[in-house]
Amino acid sequence: MKRLFAALLTVLSLSFMSDAAKKECILNSPDSGISVKISTVDGVAYSVDYNGQEILAPSRISMTLEDGRVFGQGKIRKIRSGSVENRGIRTIVYKKESVDDVYNFLAIDFKDCTLEFRAYDDAVAYRFVSTARKGGFNVAGEQAEFNFAGNLKTWIPYVRTKGTFEQQWCNSFENIYTVSPLSEWNREQLAFLPVAFEAADGVKVIITESDLRHYPGMYLSSVGETSLKGVHATRPAETVVGGHNMLQGVIRSRHDYIAEATCGQEFPWRIIGIVPQAKDLAGTDIVWNLAKPSDPQADWSWIKPGKVAWDWWNNWNIYGVDFKSGVNNDTYKYYIDFASANGIEYVILDEGWAVNLKTDLMQIVPEIDLVELTEYAESRNVGLILWAGYKAVDKDIEGIFRHYSQMGIKGFKIDFMDRDDQEVVDFYEDCARLGAKYHLLIDFHGAFKPAGLTRTYPNVLNFEGVHGLEQVKWIPATTDQVTYDVTIPFIRMMAGPMDYTQGAMRNATRRNYHPCNSEPMSQGTRCRQLAEYAIFDAPLTMMCDSPSAYMDEPECTGFIAGFPTTWDETVPLCGEIGEYVAIARRKGNKWYVGAMTDWNARDLELDLGFTGGGKMTVFQDGVNAHRIAKDYRKVSTELPSDGKVMIHMAPGGGWAAVIE
Repeated sequence: MKRLFAALLTVLSLSFMSDAAKKECILNSPDSGISVKISTVDGVAYSVDYNGQEILAPSRISMTLEDGRVFGQGKIRKIRSGSVENRGIRTIVYKKESVDDVYNFLAIDFKDCTLEFRAYDDAVAYRFVSTARKGGFNVAGEQAEFNFAGNLKTWIPYVRTKGTFEQQWCNSFENIYTVSPLSEWNREQLAFLPVAFEAADGVKVIITESDLRHYPGMYLSSVGETSLKGVHATRPAETVVGGHNMLQGVIRSRHDYIAEATCGQEFPWRIIGIVPQAKDLAGTDIVWNLAKPSDPQADWSWIKPGKVAWDWWNNWNIYGVDFKSGVNNDTYKYYIDFASANGIEYVILDEGWAVNLKTDLMQIVPEIDLVELTEYAESRNVGLILWAGYKAVDKDIEGIFRHYSQMGIKGFKIDFMDRDDQEVVDFYEDCARLGAKYHLLIDFHGAFKPAGLTRTYPNVLNFEGVHGLEQVKWIPATTDQVTYDVTIPFIRMMAGPMDYTQGAMRNATRRNYHPCNSEPMSQGTRCRQLAEYAIFDAPLTMMCDSPSAYMDEPECTGFIAGFPTTWDETVPLCGEIGEYVAIARRKGNKWYVGAMTDWNARDLELDLGFTGGGKMTVFQDGVNAHRIAKDYRKVSTELPSDGKVMIHMAPGGGWAAVIE
């Protein structure tokens, strides 16, 4: 069902101060829980209340162009407002099969631009749109203030790169969260999005963006005790090949503006999500709703999400074979055979198949016969995906995509962009567009967070931008990956899918964990790794351990191999940021449920009555999982008639179930 209602509500939506030259507009969410006050005195400032609680004090917004014009200032030509109720929008690749888009809007028309506001029941968003009829222009800078009404608890993902802001603009967008009062934000460090906050009464607030296209991504920086501002990388002027294995772009010089823009350009939506409790962050559709829809005339039926047998994390560590493992055809045939036997859709050839240091994806190492491997995989109903470095792809995106698509390759995992300036954002869209043209799936690694591109181009299945399981190969034992795991479902994942790469069969308690690059282990229990297949959103989901390790654990392997990677319905059950999380997802007539805790053992009651009941297959932490993290117990039972299930999780533990 799809309904669209739009009605002009200018008289009802706007109130004017007694002085006609000083205007204040009020925009409420459909349920009236969120109220936005927009002042147009000497420019534009907005403030946000939630159920009577002030969240943002007046915060100024504008865009300054290189020619001196300022979007958001000058004479107002018209103010328009109304409502939209658009229900049952069918998705292509997403965490649910349909989405509702319901909001009130207000648009302020200036001479050369329009400033649009939307108020949803769980968010406020605004953006600028150029309305000049001709001519391009450069954006010198954007003013995006976030003046919070109090000293809120904050989850901050700082950029790990040190130095000036310009130096920090080159980073991998991977870090755990620093939890501190807003007033203690390190003013020397930028933070990448999303960033989360906690207001009074447990209200959760999050800042991120959507519809990021032909414009740099936004960072946040502290400018006062409780005030933040947006920061954007300036556009590169000269970029040369360098960095990791000559696959990255090294910036030699930059322009003094952030973006080159065109007439009619729609700039990114700035989002302030506001929800009463943490679990609602795991269920919001705000980033998807605000993204540009995919081309309705395009054929997307060829897109096939799925799981991937992956080589790099497990270091090609297969055993019990009569050949030497590594980057060679024998090893990849072994991976393909494993994938085929377990219904796993893809195998990735990670770094090493192309000749090193050449920045040339047409030069393949002699140990690999890619045509033979592609044909072998095809005969076993398995697709191959190729890892590739940023600059090797950027050398000739269309030529590379055309060549490997014709060979039978199904997609690319593209790595080491490590920036989000306008040049790289444009690269993402070029890859998405040309990938769609040649029917290639795209997985962006070494990437900034998703910001709507997965809706615009559904062949873009994953973004990294997450401190994923690869980090346990080298992080010190003092780094708390377990707490991070129960933080990201509420913060990073609300922006979109994340290439976390779970599935470790070597598991460690807090006391026993140590980094090991060649034989890595997870922090936390075996059941935690299983639960992540229900909790983490990734249409292209890795199985990170080696086929040999999975063959030694057929019970767990069969369980996770049967998990879908896209869903018809998603129901966040409960959780608190950094403490615990539980999510249920439906595919067809089956429900998949996962729960995880921090380093504290935890008992939870899950109400699963909405699933309709049925046979329940459960993987739960074993009685000794607090000592031996791989200890688990498999139980087959019926869901109780009242739908309520008591679960226990060991420290760093998890719980996973399938109900059918």
